Amino acid sequence: MAKRIICIGDSNTYGYDPAAFGSAWDIQNLGENGREIPSSSFAVRVLLSQIRSRLPADGLCLMLGTNDLLCGASPAEAAERMRIFISDLLVCGLPLLLVAPPLMQSGTWVESDALIRSSGQLAPLYRDLAALCGVSFCDASGWDIPVVFDGVHFSEQGHRRFAEQLEPVFAQTFL
Repeated sequence: MAKRIICIGDSNTYGYDPAAFGSAWDIQNLGENGREIPSSSFAVRVLLSQIRSRLPADGLCLMLGTNDLLCGASPAEAAERMRIFISDLLVCGLPLLLVAPPLMQSGTWVESDALIRSSGQLAPLYRDLAALCGVSFCDASGWDIPVVFDGVHFSEQGHRRFAEQLEPVFAQTFL
């Protein structure tokens, strides 16, 4: 039977083809365009309700932070939001995989080197956070994911490469 994994993320989660994982995974896609790390009690309640409606599940996969940086948060601020959000997600009692997003690249949405550097600073912060919270961690910042003209969104090839890289991580984390 396929393992059911609930994936929480932004537009890159929303846009990838869950069928790319094959029959081992039943991907429940909670990607949302423009989603930042939920920080208001209302946003957290809504997302927890969406998760509950997809139970039972075998795990949660969480990849957020890019939109936080695009909207002006520092990597440290994004990591602190993530710490609080993970504590909210742990009440679900499911194995959780925290994914550091792939690096942003120069493009129409990413016009400064500082923003690219900030995207690279999330991975070590998230690694420490995962260890602190007792959850699994995956660093996609080194995966060289092709993006489109804006420097943020995965190309079709990027979605394929991301899924290929994530599949063995899922196998190790959720089986």
